[in-house]
Amino acid sequence: MSIVGSGAASGGAQLLPEVLAFSSSLPLDRQLLREDVVGSMAHLIMLSRQGIVPREAAALIRAELVKAYAATDLPDEEDVHMAVETLLTRALGESAGMLHTARSRNDQIALDLRLHVREQCALALEEMALLLRELADRADRERDTLLPGYTHRQRAQPVSAAYYLCAWGAMFQRDLRKLHPPSDLPLGVGALAGTSLPIDRELVKKLLHFGSITANGLDTVGDRDFALDLAYAAARILIQSSRVATDVIDFSTAEFGYLRLDDEIAMGSSMMPQKRNPDLFELIRGKCGRAVGNLTALLVTMKGLPGGYNRDLQEDRQPLLETGPLIISVVRMLRLGLSRIRFDGERGRAALADGATAATDIAEALAQTGIPFRTAYKLTGALVRKCTEAGVPLSKAPLELAQQIDPRFTAAILGAADAVASVARKQNAGGTGPASIDAQIQFLRERAHQAESLARHTPRLGRIFEELKVAAL
Repeated sequence: MSIVGSGAASGGAQLLPEVLAFSSSLPLDRQLLREDVVGSMAHLIMLSRQGIVPREAAALIRAELVKAYAATDLPDEEDVHMAVETLLTRALGESAGMLHTARSRNDQIALDLRLHVREQCALALEEMALLLRELADRADRERDTLLPGYTHRQRAQPVSAAYYLCAWGAMFQRDLRKLHPPSDLPLGVGALAGTSLPIDRELVKKLLHFGSITANGLDTVGDRDFALDLAYAAARILIQSSRVATDVIDFSTAEFGYLRLDDEIAMGSSMMPQKRNPDLFELIRGKCGRAVGNLTALLVTMKGLPGGYNRDLQEDRQPLLETGPLIISVVRMLRLGLSRIRFDGERGRAALADGATAATDIAEALAQTGIPFRTAYKLTGALVRKCTEAGVPLSKAPLELAQQIDPRFTAAILGAADAVASVARKQNAGGTGPASIDAQIQFLRERAHQAESLARHTPRLGRIFEELKVAAL
């Protein structure tokens, strides 16, 4: 028996096959089967407890919903909601239609999508926690590995590999704030205006472990802010992943040489046998475009829609359903890749050996003697130019040469052009010094713990399904 094909959904004539095919969202939203069944079970329990559906009929419908939860072959209907209803109707006949009492597909899909986003947020938070922990643990092991820090992709100041790893972690921990599991229940507002039947939305809220109920039905059925939130979080996370991947790609080239990829993640060329390509990190960077595209697609779909539900909203499926798995796969692969890169400490120190990246330290050493920093900056700049003209590294600048510029240069001040001392000297919060690195590593571990805790306390679909199977009708 086909529900939509019979015209029963609209009360009119049978749809043209071409129109049905064009309007069907089933190829995509069959991914929402578990969410749809769980939402239907909670709705059914409420209808039974309110005396709207007889308990005996509700028990039979729930038994069929339990079977549908694991269904692999769905009827060819307009959407997942009608496919589930067709399964129930085939088994139970007309009484299956009791399930749709006091419910519209408008509030039904609003619920399914929220349940989906909540599940994906929990999974993403778990992966983000693992990534932050990996970065913190790796930073703890790379405290003594030095390399240049860059601005404008030019060598700037000496830093440690630990500092880079903490910087990457600092980027990702900000994104945790954007992974918001939806907390408001939409079911019960019907098509847009509620229902005259004596339903209990608070009971459904409790059964599905939501924290609140939506305030206005007209807004509820047209609201996809929760979908935009996930898409924005995904774009943010993948942009950060792309930036980290670019650092890894650059630093693993012969021109930089600060990193080496393990054989397990380095890929070769079909023609050039010497190549060790960072394909994994290039793919991570490439997938960023899909996350940005998904966000853009959702934003454009929402732009200009009038209040209430509009069929345009069906176009939320592809970008939204791709978004959660995209976050999870990219973050997981980034963590795997970062665990299999090796820093070349010798190459990093060689890049710092000339002392040029510690020029700021010389200027600051001058400033500590009472010289205004701007003057100290100009004097150090003049010293850098003199050393360049003489072909002498700044780290080996002769005192006589420096004092030709200004007699206030001393051997102690010139000694500030030492990379190891430069890194250790930055004791301010957020700097490269040991105490600051300790604090940054601890911060990342705390944020990882918070993400794990939020994921752990986010209601999960499988557990709710098990609860609803045995809940009193």
